[in-house]
Amino acid sequence: MSRFEGVLVSDHWLQSQFTQVQLRSLKSKFMALKNQNGQVVVDDLPALFLKLKPFSEMFTEDEISNVLHSSGSVTNEVEFEEFLRAYVTLQSKAVTKSGDSKNSSSFLKATTTTLLHTIDESEKKSYVAHINSYLRDDPFMKQFLPIDPATNALFELARDGVLLCKLINVAVPNTIDERAINTKKILNPWERNENHTLCLNSAKAIGCTVVNIGTQDLIEGRPHLVLGLISQIIKIQLLADLNLRKTPQLVELVEDNNDVEELMGLAPEKLLLKWMNFHLKKAGYKKPVTNFSSDLKDGEAYAYLLNVLAPEHGSPATLDAKDPVQRADLVLDHAEKMDCKRYLTPKDIVEGSANLNLAFVAQIFHQRNGLSTDSKKISFAEMMTDDVQMSREERCFRLWINSFGISSYVNNLFEDVRNGWVLLEVLDKVSPGSVNWKQSSKPPIKMPFRKVENCNQVIKIGTQLKFSLVNLAGNDFVQGNKKLILAFLWQLMRFHMLQLLKNLRSHSQGKEITDGDILKWANKKVKNTGRTSQIDSFKDKQLSSGIFFLQLLSAVEPRVVNWNLVTKGESDDEKKLNATYIISVARKLGCSIFLLPEDIMEVNQKMILMLTASIMYWSLQQSHDESESSPASVLEIPEASPESSVNGDHDNFTGVEISKMSIDDVASDDSVISMEENGGTLLE
Repeated sequence: MSRFEGVLVSDHWLQSQFTQVQLRSLKSKFMALKNQNGQVVVDDLPALFLKLKPFSEMFTEDEISNVLHSSGSVTNEVEFEEFLRAYVTLQSKAVTKSGDSKNSSSFLKATTTTLLHTIDESEKKSYVAHINSYLRDDPFMKQFLPIDPATNALFELARDGVLLCKLINVAVPNTIDERAINTKKILNPWERNENHTLCLNSAKAIGCTVVNIGTQDLIEGRPHLVLGLISQIIKIQLLADLNLRKTPQLVELVEDNNDVEELMGLAPEKLLLKWMNFHLKKAGYKKPVTNFSSDLKDGEAYAYLLNVLAPEHGSPATLDAKDPVQRADLVLDHAEKMDCKRYLTPKDIVEGSANLNLAFVAQIFHQRNGLSTDSKKISFAEMMTDDVQMSREERCFRLWINSFGISSYVNNLFEDVRNGWVLLEVLDKVSPGSVNWKQSSKPPIKMPFRKVENCNQVIKIGTQLKFSLVNLAGNDFVQGNKKLILAFLWQLMRFHMLQLLKNLRSHSQGKEITDGDILKWANKKVKNTGRTSQIDSFKDKQLSSGIFFLQLLSAVEPRVVNWNLVTKGESDDEKKLNATYIISVARKLGCSIFLLPEDIMEVNQKMILMLTASIMYWSLQQSHDESESSPASVLEIPEASPESSVNGDHDNFTGVEISKMSIDDVASDDSVISMEENGGTLLE
């Protein structure tokens, strides 16, 4: 789950050397060093630093000790800020020791110092123009717009969190219920932190990677982090239609229907390049474009592309121009006549700005993709992507995987997990140390049996984690069996959540947490507030109104729900309003969740369980932080009765938890997976 609270350091320069994620990690390691007297002494540090990746490959423990004692940056009894200064000192020594620039660069990327964070003014100007264009009519934001790109107004405006929340809704409409955004002109620190927590959890829910960003980073308006997040949000918006579901005409890019699956597995950026090369080939351009940087610098590819898409605005002068800057300027003039906004300059094209070129090509695609309207081919593409029953779960698990910030970004779940590598990366995050990387093959993998080996290891680890994997083999993943992939990922997601909850009850004899415990905790929380709402199971139909979850959220944090915005939840429209509000309030609180309003309205049992568990985890974290040293358990969970079932339906699943069911049950029983009930529109 995600908590984004900041770690504050009195020395502003020292704080600027670290991201909030680094500070929280280092603070945790530092606190763990404290002895019985609550102190950390200098002789404790070398062993800790030796465990940290940036230093483990550069120093011995004795060398670290010598650096610390000779630098004078720490005293015998070490405070946290002295510890941070020692880290920076050691980091500097490591860079010097690394010698060649290649190693130095690699090292610096791993440790991150603000000296490396340069702001691309062209990108900043482009993003500001995008924001000014898309938010100029927003009732709240228009009082602050237009932003002047020549100043730091963008970063100042981002500090309250409203701008970023609004931008997320532009990229993926209705991600955030705007009733949950704090939009007063002057926000107190609590309200500002809520906005940024809502922003970061919502950014994860649309596919952004935010593992290195905390709310304090955004409150401080740290330029490289703010621009990095804005860049991701805008990219998601611009590439939203680059898939067969949104644009079935893309099927024209392949000649054989057998290649459609390969097309579905392409990342949006790769699909955009394929589209561009498709038209360039028709235009007679001989060189393939393989990137959005060096291959576009001379402007020729753009000239050919625009001439084939909009010949009525073309001019021979564009290709005749000898100066690349002049040609780039003519290209932009041509694009403007097609109603493409001029977000980049001729200089950006000539210098090969990858981000801005990607945005420009995406904009051209949106304005005029030049693809056929062959109804026969389009109907085939629509048929290939019409997995409505699975689409919401695919979306949920895809976004959940991407939220870990692993090296592989998942664009198409069913295609991207087939080589097993992504699943191994996730397993390593969920159960550290479980993967034998020496027996794993990293993509690209040409030999099919290597993929099977990866997937067999996935199955082996799942068995060790006590997943139910009856009738499941590694080859099922390689073959892309969608139901079994979803069933495995559901068990993995559930295991991860239960492990997070279990880790918070370290003082209570290590008892496992069950779904029944979560249900009882939720009922008890609501009951303790004097309300009478109670649920029998995670598929209790009364959950569709949303009232119980709003009462639960109010029970764990009374001020977070504005009851004036809550409906009775009787009609579908009222249920939708409540469900949308629930998701945003939960994210605003600090819950990392990936479900959609329809999952609440239709009482999707699995997503309801994860939502409840996420709220429980947040609540127990607060208790754990406040009473960490208490010998009593921080969990307010009654003993689970032996007959408790995952869904409370004693007629069908007496004494059975999801993790104990066979893989076939998990993959096919509609009372668990709700395949038939999950129909509806995929909201992306």
